Amino acid sequence: MSEQSLTVKEAIRGRRSIKLFNGQPVDREDLIEIINTAVWAPNHGNRQPWRIILACDAGLDAVKELIREYAVPEWKELSEEVLAKKMQKFATPGAYAFVIVPQDVRQKERYEDFAAASSFIQNIQLLAWDEGIGACWKTPNWIDHPKFRASLGVKPEERIISMLQFGYFDTIPHEKPRKSAEEIVTFFGEKE
Repeated sequence: MSEQSLTVKEAIRGRRSIKLFNGQPVDREDLIEIINTAVWAPNHGNRQPWRIILACDAGLDAVKELIREYAVPEWKELSEEVLAKKMQKFATPGAYAFVIVPQDVRQKERYEDFAAASSFIQNIQLLAWDEGIGACWKTPNWIDHPKFRASLGVKPEERIISMLQFGYFDTIPHEKPRKSAEEIVTFFGEKE
């Protein structure tokens, strides 16, 4: 792990979703350290409603083959050239993490768990960025395929809410504009 250490503001403003990785593997211990810090995400009742299936090292090629098995059928109408380009997005990450939450039958707890796990995922992305590791949160349709879920070991009462790709990168995407506070804030009790 590096000693880079960004401020919170620098990490939030500077982080980008990386989609073009250079193929270099990500070290398992770096990811474990990131996850060990990310678990400090706020969560209701300290339920910590997440678990991760991590694919790196020896598991990386296996998960890429699994992805190919379930992603390609969705793209069966595509030309070979377009298919190769789409598959490149899944071939170059240096690690994958599948974030899984329980599907609580109670609506309030289900929403709380999803919100907490989303904070956990954001923590992971910010911590990875601080270490010079890019990440991208993806939710392709096929992550809900029963056989894909079973291949990962996801239980029937669980849901995959994120496929995180990790990797090193050669270029940082450009900043995209965000709405300002003035555009999204309404002050309660004030008349216009």
